[in-house]
Amino acid sequence: MCELLGMSANVPTDICFSFAGLIRRGGETGPHRDGWGIAFYEGRGLRAFHDPLPSADSRIAELLIAYPIKSRVVISHIRQANVGDICLANTHPFSRELWGVMWCFAHNGQLDRQLFDWPLTYYRPAGTTDSEYAFCWILDQIRAHYPDAPPQDPSALVELVHDCCEKLRGLGVFNMLLSESTQLFCYCSTKLSWITRRAPFGEAHLRDRDMSVDFYKETTPNDIVTVIATEPLTDNEQWQRLAPGEMVVFVDGEVERQISSQDGAGR
Repeated sequence: MCELLGMSANVPTDICFSFAGLIRRGGETGPHRDGWGIAFYEGRGLRAFHDPLPSADSRIAELLIAYPIKSRVVISHIRQANVGDICLANTHPFSRELWGVMWCFAHNGQLDRQLFDWPLTYYRPAGTTDSEYAFCWILDQIRAHYPDAPPQDPSALVELVHDCCEKLRGLGVFNMLLSESTQLFCYCSTKLSWITRRAPFGEAHLRDRDMSVDFYKETTPNDIVTVIATEPLTDNEQWQRLAPGEMVVFVDGEVERQISSQDGAGR
């Protein structure tokens, strides 16, 4: 299956270090050879790069490591194709407009084909993956409940997204990252981990590449940066694993809300 990478930070931050580890899994240290993509929010704007070639061999990916784009919310994905051809249209992350902002989504897992029988009203996939179809369905549900603007109670949106994810998990494996530029929704079906880095910062070393960085030299004492990945990217830090059915929402690098499938209660 595919692998996910996300970031939420309280200041514009580059994700070059984590991305450098992830892309090695796209055909070198891992089997995810069927394309990759990454999207950076810049205010309400979304800058995205996609490539159907293996990330480990991609010159575009290497360019992004050397060209540090700073963002507060990032979503990235490397693909091991299960449903849909290997092509640009099927390369994550996917994006659509709702409420005048661009929503971005990436998925790890495989869903039963009965998903394609679920009706779509407002959004249609450009490609043929179960992932993009699921994204369109989620946005359909959000727009049906809140057609003109977000709910005044932010927790209502979190609960709606979690409920959608729970329904999709009933069709198979559904790990996902979703954002509308400020909140980063992270839902776990099987595998998803996260780490928050804050002062006092230390050194981190990648699992998939002989590369280290001393974050003390690259940050200020007020910086807060959370990285989310399918599998931990470093081998000398303590990552936290999400439980199956759990969703964590990050804003500015901090946990804004956690909600589980056991009782629907969040904190």
